[in-house]
Amino acid sequence: MAKAKPEPPPANGPPAADTAASAAEADALTVSWWQPFAAHLALERRYSVYTLRNYQQAFVDFVAWRRASLGDAGRGRELDGLTPRVMRDFVIEAQGRFGRRTLHNHASGLRAFFKYWQRQGRVEKNPLVGLVLPKLEKRLPLFLTEAQMKLLLTGPQRLLENGTESPFIAWRDRLAMELLYGAGLRVSELVALDYGSLEADATLARVLGKGKKERLCPLGKVAAGVLAKWRREFARDTAPDAPVLVDVHHRRLSPRTVQLMLKRYLALAGLPLDLTPHKLRHSYATHLLNAGADLRLVQELLGHASLNTTQVYTHVTVARLREVYDKAHPRA
Repeated sequence: MAKAKPEPPPANGPPAADTAASAAEADALTVSWWQPFAAHLALERRYSVYTLRNYQQAFVDFVAWRRASLGDAGRGRELDGLTPRVMRDFVIEAQGRFGRRTLHNHASGLRAFFKYWQRQGRVEKNPLVGLVLPKLEKRLPLFLTEAQMKLLLTGPQRLLENGTESPFIAWRDRLAMELLYGAGLRVSELVALDYGSLEADATLARVLGKGKKERLCPLGKVAAGVLAKWRREFARDTAPDAPVLVDVHHRRLSPRTVQLMLKRYLALAGLPLDLTPHKLRHSYATHLLNAGADLRLVQELLGHASLNTTQVYTHVTVARLREVYDKAHPRA
């Protein structure tokens, strides 16, 4: 049983989460339980804001479910008496509200949450240890073919030539997509890119990825050329701490702006609108492997901590492997 021990709330921590319960009760749980854990993730583990947001959603959802199942008599004791049976009931109910991948993500956040408090001595056992989750469906990463990528990347130039877009926006948008595809950047890494992150010849970028791990990303000749033109003709500030990608007011772009930008060019190219900036990163990895790049090199370029994460791309390159075999093997 996970038995909670009383602990005074810390003086500082991330802002409280909103829940459907009363503000006072929500704040008490958030301050006492969530904030110390969130501070640990942000300051010691150096997790991204996106992971923190997802883990907080898992915490809020679980507390709301537990509160509803206990009723008024359980107010303030939502995190007491948690057993594997309770967590199994939660998973069964949550399957009706979440997809399997979201459920796995929530369970991962809660598992880390209780593991942290177990180490702190506030919880006796982690109630998620040994919990069986529904199997994830195997999904291959979506990606664009080289021909589709070429069509997508010509979008800004086409709008510029027909007079429907300004040179500033057209070259800015082209640079954003060239960096996503040419350097394999995550959208968060793209918008965080400063001029100080670029090497002297602007063909390499130092990127701070997940877990604040730094890696070197080659930009490629095309992306480097577009970057040079952008910097020379459109950038107002190129100081080391100045953002590379900016809006018309020369403020740093947001990830949402990049997502909407991509949808515009997907529509122009007649491609599915549900493709995200991350799919350009998938395309980057797939095209590298198709061209014969070493899997561990691709792992390094993507900034994956585990080779298992990168290996998913090998499933979409079977056709290329067969082609190489047919051409090279004497008995093929």
